[in-house]
Amino acid sequence: MRALPELSPDMSVFLDFDGTLVEIADKPEDVDPADGLKTTLSGCLSFLGGAVAVVSGRPIQELDWFLSPLRLPAAGLHGLEYRLKAEDPVVAAEIGTEIDVLRERLACAKIIRDGVFVEDKGSALAVHYRAVPQSGPDILAFMKDAIADLEDLHLVSGKMVVEAKPDFSDKGSIVEAFMEERPFQGRIPVFIGDDTTDEDGMRAARQLGGFGVKVGAGESIADFRLKDVAAVHDWLAAGRNDNL
Repeated sequence: MRALPELSPDMSVFLDFDGTLVEIADKPEDVDPADGLKTTLSGCLSFLGGAVAVVSGRPIQELDWFLSPLRLPAAGLHGLEYRLKAEDPVVAAEIGTEIDVLRERLACAKIIRDGVFVEDKGSALAVHYRAVPQSGPDILAFMKDAIADLEDLHLVSGKMVVEAKPDFSDKGSIVEAFMEERPFQGRIPVFIGDDTTDEDGMRAARQLGGFGVKVGAGESIADFRLKDVAAVHDWLAAGRNDNL
């Protein structure tokens, strides 16, 4: 695989959060951003004229909490909510009632026990099974059955998690939306992520003349690869510093 180009001022950079900017933790609330991450992201935001966005399955409120006091352009819940500029309010999609039906089904599901837990994101519901990885096939089968009659919902499988969300937005569609607006418009889109849900973002970046970067091992459509979270930090920092 070719060497990853350095960060340059004509890029728009889209970054996944868990597994890309921070190491994955057993529970979502336990992640611990590395020292210097906020400084690195702030420098990139300045260097790229604001064209840096975090695109995550988490709600934007959580991203802001972990990165406080830094605020970035962001998309949360796989694009169900977003803000194009750091100072903008969060725009949230209108959600139907089917997610409430699924919430009730999960509340009484016997499979949610022994290390399997539900992360309620409001507009989406994620079932985590990192503590019992062998339960993955059963969790996926259960979730498929649970949404079989809920036509507006679809499943997104990630690292030890199966998530149900409305089926009208993903990381690819939100990248396309960002790229239609300033300061992202007219730049080379770069999407960096580690999980299967990030493939949509990489695909959109490629279709718009940019490229994807896969973090870690695993199959991917990405054009380039970074070894781990630390390598992502190094690329963001080194590229910016080299061009200052």
